[in-house]
Amino acid sequence: MTLQQLAYFVAIADVRSFTRAADLTGVAQPTLSRQLRALEEELGAPLVNRGKAVTLTPAGDAVLPLARRMLADADSARTAVAEIVGLRRGNLRIGATPSLCIGVLADVLRVFHEQHPEIHLQLAENGSQSLVRDLARGALDVALVIVPPTGVDPALHITPLLRERLSVASPRSGRAPSTRGSMSITELSRRPLVMVRQGYDLREVTLQAYRDAGVTPRFAVEGGEMDAVLRLVEAGTGVAVVPDLIFSGRPRLRRTVLTPAIYRTVAIARRADIAPIQSAQAFTDTLLSFLGDVSAIGGLSSDVQILHRW
Repeated sequence: MTLQQLAYFVAIADVRSFTRAADLTGVAQPTLSRQLRALEEELGAPLVNRGKAVTLTPAGDAVLPLARRMLADADSARTAVAEIVGLRRGNLRIGATPSLCIGVLADVLRVFHEQHPEIHLQLAENGSQSLVRDLARGALDVALVIVPPTGVDPALHITPLLRERLSVASPRSGRAPSTRGSMSITELSRRPLVMVRQGYDLREVTLQAYRDAGVTPRFAVEGGEMDAVLRLVEAGTGVAVVPDLIFSGRPRLRRTVLTPAIYRTVAIARRADIAPIQSAQAFTDTLLSFLGDVSAIGGLSSDVQILHRW
């Protein structure tokens, strides 16, 4: 069994086509088919159903996550060895929720790139649930995630970074949703709501707040990504519940706090069973230093609390 054979198998599983998998991996189709057959013979079972539609056998379904993990670990090993000579080259795979990409990560990545220009950065933007799964299977080196009330996967090591309040965003060009500068979930339920898609922890927290208050949301638009939600709010389509970091640099949004307050905890996470690669540790240091500097000059809302000091 070789890593190359596993890579061919994963490519076939991803695209469900021998022709497209061969193109994806840069080999001739007969070579790819021959290597897959050799892998199946070594394992003692077919991994792929070869027919008009390419599907995985039960054995293929069982092997796929293991193959992904082995390939990810091999990539991490190559990166770690390359970094022995210093942070001069290598890849760093970073995940973050869309709200964190908008609110803080862009500046942190700029600083990190200036400090380590030869490190190739790969950014995955997704909801926390998907990011946690990607971390666990080795597809990411580090990720900024939201800590759910039930806690995170024990397979991950997390460092809490921020505790931030959730507030109501409305268009500054229109009337304020409350003359008091604050509003309850019951009052919010009377307003048309723009809601992010499923997979966002923000969505689940917001809907739980509605359920706890015994009210039902009135959706104006449901199912968007964070950037689309903010643009819809700015256009006057409705209001949205968003983290406080979002309001920085968004002059077209008005912030109205929710009472009682709803908070969320942001953490940086990595796999607990392996030591962080050098570039991931350097990124974490850069992030913590940046947050400390921004906090020191008053660049964060008073409702955003730094939980970890660099």
